[in-house]
Amino acid sequence: MKAIRISQTGGPEQLVYGEVATPSCGPTDVLVRIEASGVNFIDVYQRTGLYKIDLPFTPGMEGAGVVERVGSEVIGFKPGDRVAYAMTRGSYAEYAVVPENNLVAVPEGITMEQAAATMLQGMTAHYLTRSTYPLTSGDTALVHAAAGGTGQFLVQLAKSAGARVIATVGTKHKAEIARALGADDVILYTGQDFTAETRRLTNGRGVDVVYDSVGAPTWEQSLNSLRPRGMMVSFGNSGGAVPPFAPITLAGKGSLYLTRPNLAHYMANREELMWRADELFTAMMAGKLHVAIDKKYPLKDAAEAHRYLEGRNTLGKVLLTTR
Repeated sequence: MKAIRISQTGGPEQLVYGEVATPSCGPTDVLVRIEASGVNFIDVYQRTGLYKIDLPFTPGMEGAGVVERVGSEVIGFKPGDRVAYAMTRGSYAEYAVVPENNLVAVPEGITMEQAAATMLQGMTAHYLTRSTYPLTSGDTALVHAAAGGTGQFLVQLAKSAGARVIATVGTKHKAEIARALGADDVILYTGQDFTAETRRLTNGRGVDVVYDSVGAPTWEQSLNSLRPRGMMVSFGNSGGAVPPFAPITLAGKGSLYLTRPNLAHYMANREELMWRADELFTAMMAGKLHVAIDKKYPLKDAAEAHRYLEGRNTLGKVLLTTR
């Protein structure tokens, strides 16, 4: 089969397209013929070595496709089923082996590309808004990178929970996207001090929670945008990793809470995985959750997909396709 392999960490040029052996199933595994694979910043972090992975490896933490073969102990899926998954590495390939417990069925009416665009970023937004800081009516959330893949899910899920959303974006076009998705206020951070604007918009109080996938460039100002005892949710490093800091900083800024969550810990069992996937798919089929696919690249062009993602100009999901 064709796949992308990384033999040493570094830039996008380390994503090498070539022929590899088709993986075989263990007793509780499913072999999936991949149709679409999500491109995410976790793939970039693994490629660069920020997240340590044994070399060589096939990247890709999210995919959708058709069951090709099942292990001897698999009971929930059969060849021909439409499935999707997240948090199992190896989706930058024509075939991937996925544990049965990580798979969900893709309902009719949802395309493989939509499913692949939802599993990682959609479930990330779900756990952030439903579990990490469970938003309710009356809460105000600051959402960074609101026009990106995860950001678009965050805006919509925060609004569906009844929260007020203050979004930050880098361009006027992205501001229009955030507003169309329901953001109550949009800050163009390239021309405005987002902390000052956030304070102004909240009458000096600050927001209840900041959802920050950017990292180092927004770190200090995000903390300064929170109300006393507000929560800083740092869930990504698209602009660079947050440097070490003294925990007493949190006390000086209002006894703040800080968490650095990971999707794997919020789909720790099958019941939790199914809850998140079912809510997302149900909302999509009801027309209440819009999934924006920005760009699609053939599998062989994974390096170009990474360059585009790292340029931080995305307006939704970036996918690799095998068809």
